[in-house]
Amino acid sequence: MLQRPVEPAQFRSRKFLRALARHGLVGSMGRVGAAGDNAAMESFFSLLQKNVLNRRSWTAREQLRIAIVTWIERTYHRRRRRVGLGRLTPIEYETIMNPPAAQAA
Repeated sequence: MLQRPVEPAQFRSRKFLRALARHGLVGSMGRVGAAGDNAAMESFFSLLQKNVLNRRSWTAREQLRIAIVTWIERTYHRRRRRVGLGRLTPIEYETIMNPPAAQAA
């Protein structure tokens, strides 16, 4: 008989769920063992850590927030070319797939 993998207890704990609610967040709704669901976000957070978080120490939360938003808007969306998108950046691909005339219709 196949057994369902046990999900880590910290993600089911009342304390963790209260912390999510306190900050207006919703926990992941993915199934246990569905690694493909998390692959894109794990890749994103790995790049964020390498390119922003590990580069320096932050003395204020607002400085870190600005650095993260700046990195996402200037680098992650506009400079990162993706093989799966025909070597286009996500912004270039989105512009091609959703031209302004199509949005107005």
